[in-house]
Amino acid sequence: MKVKSPLEVYKFLPQTNCGECGFDTCMSFAAHIIDRSMKPENCPPLFRDAEKDQKIKKKLEQLIELTSPEIAEVVIGTGDNSVKIGGEDVLHRHEMTYFNPTAFFYDVWDTMGEKELEERCSKVVEFRKFYVGKFLTLDGFAIRCTSNDPETYRSVVKKVASYGKPMILISMNPDCMRSALKEVADYKPLIFAATESNWEEMLKLALEFKVPVTIRAKDLNLLKSLAVTFKSAGVKEIVLDPVTEPLGDGLKGTFERVVNLRRTAIQGEDKDIAFPIMITPISAWLIDGDDVEKAYWETVIGSLFIVKYADIMIFRSLEPYSVIPEVTLRFNIYTDPRTPVQVEPGLREIENPDENSPVFITTNFALTYYTVESDLTSAGISSWLLVLNTEGLGVEVSVAGGQFTAGKVKELIEETKIAERVKHKVLVIPGLAARLQGAIEDETGWTVKVGPMDSGRIKGWLENNWPPE
Repeated sequence: MKVKSPLEVYKFLPQTNCGECGFDTCMSFAAHIIDRSMKPENCPPLFRDAEKDQKIKKKLEQLIELTSPEIAEVVIGTGDNSVKIGGEDVLHRHEMTYFNPTAFFYDVWDTMGEKELEERCSKVVEFRKFYVGKFLTLDGFAIRCTSNDPETYRSVVKKVASYGKPMILISMNPDCMRSALKEVADYKPLIFAATESNWEEMLKLALEFKVPVTIRAKDLNLLKSLAVTFKSAGVKEIVLDPVTEPLGDGLKGTFERVVNLRRTAIQGEDKDIAFPIMITPISAWLIDGDDVEKAYWETVIGSLFIVKYADIMIFRSLEPYSVIPEVTLRFNIYTDPRTPVQVEPGLREIENPDENSPVFITTNFALTYYTVESDLTSAGISSWLLVLNTEGLGVEVSVAGGQFTAGKVKELIEETKIAERVKHKVLVIPGLAARLQGAIEDETGWTVKVGPMDSGRIKGWLENNWPPE
């Protein structure tokens, strides 16, 4: 069984709190191993001692094994232009968290007109959706070989590579794949796909060019057999494609195969299939119907498998009504449930405030902050907004739990030097923090006014309460 708590990792460490790892204590270092920001090898004394002592070396190797993810991690692309897939440890995010968000790739093909190709590539690269303090983006291109001509495919792959996004090369023709890999192997694309009929040629390409490979088969026994063959031959980065069928019993069968693969890999500890899973919502474009209907089903399929174990997907529709639901759902599913989404505490200026503008305070829970900030901005309210570090908790919870206190408000006022920015000393607190009014006044020396429960009512509240008498 994998270790899933800092205490379990701590037992393997020197327990000397030497600080060589950059952290004050071994327990702190252990916590960072669990969240994957550090690795066991980053413990200098443990690593040094392992070179001299076989028992300690075995201990280090055991810790590395126990802290490595259940599902193998595959990297597509290089450096900053790369995406990690797989690397998961649990079936359900509430057990711990999911680590690597489902990667979204959008198809282009080598018989597209040059202008159409450029427009589509630009849309993928330029897509950004601001959501809860982050810009949500798309991950890469899936380049389909529809010409079946090696030179044509090579030329288009080269053009797409210039956009700097990770790539999936899609061709069942080994000659076309080889031609493309000669051009872009250094970019480390994922090749798609090795099947029952072409696996020998694709295996040679994966080994020769040192690139990750997708293995595709609807029969899970065949899929496993191919995975074992590739792994035994020395291919370490493998992606499994159990074939996505878009509707009815076919979609049901796809779901069952995916769940079977992931459960067997994690619960059954079958390392032969412990690889990332590919889903192709683009298969919805094979059904009858117009483009809107196909895009709808593509979105449905994508949403289903974002929740259930897809590590990488290939889409077609770039319409906002398709893309925005997918990127939003992905963000929500892959947000660590152990850590509230939060923003940096401090002082924000809303709509160019001056020395007479009101001073509001809220918490650094992202949803609360962006609601308040949006309500102030949309109402055109020139104001100062103090953002209190409540460890990512909302107003009511942080007041009750002791993260929103008069003492912390005083510290924030002093740190931000807000008193030097305004003529008055009046602070407006959220209605849900009304019980702190007297304590904050005593602690800070400011006059405290209790604002509305809902920040959407601030504009009306100001009409009756600002400027203060």
